[in-house]
Amino acid sequence: MAAMDPRNNGYVAPLNERERDEDFEAGEVVEVQDNRSVVSVKSNDSELTKKTNEEETRDKGGWTNAIILLGNQGLATLAFFGVGVNLVLFLTRVMGQGNAEAANNVSKWTGTVYMFSLVGAFLSDSYWGRYLTCTIFQVIFVLGVGLLSFTSWFFLIKPRGCGDGNLICNTPSSLGVAIFYLSVYLVAFGYGGHQPTLATFGADQFNDNDKTSKAAFFSYFYFALNVGSLFSNTILVYFEDRGLWTEGFLVSLGSAIIALMAFLGPTKRYRYVKPCGNPLPRVAQVFVATARKWSVDRPENHQELYEVEGPESAIKGSRKIFHSTKFVFLDRAAVITEDDRNGTRSSAWRLCSVTQVEEAKCVMKMLPIWLCTIIYSVIFTQMASLFVEQGDVMDAYIGKFHVPAASMSVFDICSVLISTGIYRHVIFPYVRPTELMRMGIGLIIGIMAMVAAGLTEIQRLRRVVPGQKESELSILWQIPQYVLVGASEVFMYVGQLEFFNGQAPDGLKNLGSSLCMASMALGNYVSSLMVNIVMAITARGQSHGWIPENLNEGHMDRFYFLIAVLAAIDFVFYLVFAKWYQPISHDEDSIKGTGVNRKSISEFSFQSQVIF
Repeated sequence: MAAMDPRNNGYVAPLNERERDEDFEAGEVVEVQDNRSVVSVKSNDSELTKKTNEEETRDKGGWTNAIILLGNQGLATLAFFGVGVNLVLFLTRVMGQGNAEAANNVSKWTGTVYMFSLVGAFLSDSYWGRYLTCTIFQVIFVLGVGLLSFTSWFFLIKPRGCGDGNLICNTPSSLGVAIFYLSVYLVAFGYGGHQPTLATFGADQFNDNDKTSKAAFFSYFYFALNVGSLFSNTILVYFEDRGLWTEGFLVSLGSAIIALMAFLGPTKRYRYVKPCGNPLPRVAQVFVATARKWSVDRPENHQELYEVEGPESAIKGSRKIFHSTKFVFLDRAAVITEDDRNGTRSSAWRLCSVTQVEEAKCVMKMLPIWLCTIIYSVIFTQMASLFVEQGDVMDAYIGKFHVPAASMSVFDICSVLISTGIYRHVIFPYVRPTELMRMGIGLIIGIMAMVAAGLTEIQRLRRVVPGQKESELSILWQIPQYVLVGASEVFMYVGQLEFFNGQAPDGLKNLGSSLCMASMALGNYVSSLMVNIVMAITARGQSHGWIPENLNEGHMDRFYFLIAVLAAIDFVFYLVFAKWYQPISHDEDSIKGTGVNRKSISEFSFQSQVIF
C-alpha cells in the first residue's frame, strides 16, 4: 500500500481546503483508527445521486452522436480547406506575392492553425469543457470565413474575375490587406481551437472500456476530414482557379454554418466530461517540490511514496496512475519528510501524490515521441505549398481540360480514404500494430514521398522549354508523391491521435489530442525556416537558389531530397525513443471503477517495448 498523507494525523487530505470542504458536504466521513485513515461514504443520498448520474450517462452518447460529430468534422473541414488549399495561389495571383514569400506565409498560417489547437485544448481541459470550447471556436471560425468572403468581394478581387492566372488583379489597399489577414487568422484561430477538442469530445461519447469504438472513431474522424476536403480540393479549387474566389469562400461559409448547426442539434444527448482544472499548477508543483527535496534520498520501494487512500486520485475526475521507472528523479516530490509528517511546512508545492508526479512524467515521456513527428509534418506541409507551386509549372492539360495544381491533392485524399478502408477492414482484423509502430511506418512512407517528389522535379526540369513557364512534363507525374503522402497520413496522424489521446492522463486528454496538431504547427514553421535558410545559402552571386521566383531556374529537387535525408535521420531517433517509451498504467482499483480492461493495458505495455 502506498504511503498515506502524513499531514493532519493521517487524514487523507485533498489538494486544498476547498476540495476538502466539498468532500464533507458530499457526505464523506473520515475515521481515524490507529493512525490509519479510513474514508467511507455514509450518505445514501449521494450514493443514489451517483447511481442516477451513471444511468443518465449510459443513456447518452454512442454512435449516433459520434456520427453527427463526424459530419461536423467533414463540413468544417470542407470550409477550412476551401480557404486553405488554394491559399498559396491566392497570395501569388491576387495579393501579388512571390513564390517563396507565398510559401512561407502559407506555412506560417498553417502552423498558426495547429498552434491554436494548444489554446483550445488548454481551455477545454482546464475551464470550459469540450462542448463549450467546440461551440465558441466554431462561432469564431464562421465569423472568420464570413469576413474573408466580404473582404475578397469588396477589397481584393478587382477587377472581377481576376486571379485566374491570366487577368492580373489590382494592387490591394492597405486596409484590404489588413482585413484579409485578420479574417484568415480568425479562420486559423477558430478551426485550430476546436479540432483536437472535437476529436476528444467524440471519443467521450463511448465508455472508457469500449476501446474498439474509440479506435474506430479516430480512424473515421480522419476519414471524415478527408471526405470534407475532397469537395474543397476538386469543385471549390476548380472554380477558384478560374477566378471565382468569392464564390468559393461563400460556399465555405455555408458549410461552416451548417456544421455549427449540426453540432448544436444534439446538445442534450451528448455525454459530457467535466474539466479537471488547470494542469499547469499541478505540473509546476511537481518540479518545485522536486527542487526543494533535491538532497532527499529516494526510497528503494516506491510504495513508500505519498499517495491518497482509496480508488480516487487527488485530481478530480482523474484515475490514479501507477508508478513508472522513467524520470525517477521526480519521485522526490512524493517523498515524505519529517517536515511533511509534522505538518510544519506542509504544502502542495512541497509534497505531491504519485499520481500527480506520474501526470508530469507522462508529459515528459511523450515529448521525445512528439518531437520526432515534427519532421514528418514538414513533409506533410509541402502539399499545401511547394507541391502546388511545382504543379503550377507543369503541363496541366488532359486533352482540353485544365487541371488546377491544387486539385492534385485529391489523389492524397483518395489515398487516405482507400488506405483507411484497407487498414480497418483488411489489416486490422488480422494484424494489430501498435500506435508507435504505425507512426514509424508512416514516417518511412513519408520519406518515400519526398524521394518521389524529388525525382518528379528532376524530370520536370529536363523537359523545360526555353521561354515557357510550364514544363512539358504532365502534372500527372505528381500522383505518386500525393498517394504516398496520403498513405503515410493514415499511419502517422491516426496513430498520433490514438497514441497521444490514449497515453495522456485523464486531466490532459485534450492536450494529448492537440499534440498531433501542434506537431503540424511546428512542422510548418520548420518548413518556413528551412526555405529561408536554403535560399540564404544557395541564392548567392549568379545562383538563383533552389526555390527562386522562376522554378525553372532552381533546384527544388534538392530541397525535397534534403527533407528526405533529415527524415531518415529523424527515423533513427524515433526508433530509439519508441523502444524506450513506457506506457501509462492506471491504478487497478481506479480501473475497476471505470471499466477499463486491465489486461489490455498490460498487453499494450508489452507490445510497445517490442514494436520494432
